[in-house]
Amino acid sequence: MMSSAPLPAETEFCLRMARVTTALVRRFDSALGSHHGISFSDYQILRHLNLAPGGRLRRVDLAECLGLTASAVTRALLPLEKIGLVGRESDPRDARVGFAIITPTGSELVGNAESVVNVVSNNLVGNVRAELLSLNTALAQMSGNPGASI
Repeated sequence: MMSSAPLPAETEFCLRMARVTTALVRRFDSALGSHHGISFSDYQILRHLNLAPGGRLRRVDLAECLGLTASAVTRALLPLEKIGLVGRESDPRDARVGFAIITPTGSELVGNAESVVNVVSNNLVGNVRAELLSLNTALAQMSGNPGASI
């Protein structure tokens, strides 16, 4: 086996970030799945819809919030629609525009799931609390949208 040169700090950081992201998603999926029957991706969709004016977003805007393609959002919304957490609404002025809307059941579920997300988040990052502000700023800049909400 060949030994490789040390990685640049930026590369090492990105590789660690990928590993941390995987670990975070697994922990959130496990906790949310066992308590509320949803995945972390489902939670993020419901959260964005719940925070949106009128509880609705154009699918393309939801995709932008999540960093996904519009077709990936459409695929992710289908199971949530089937279980009554989200619905569809068309724009009366433009039939090509589709909105995803959160239902009262979805809104209640995401509100209840918030406490699970907060507990898991605290357990995961409690030991680096002092670094959170600068790390949050760095991650926002890396995401390419420093002023956007989460």
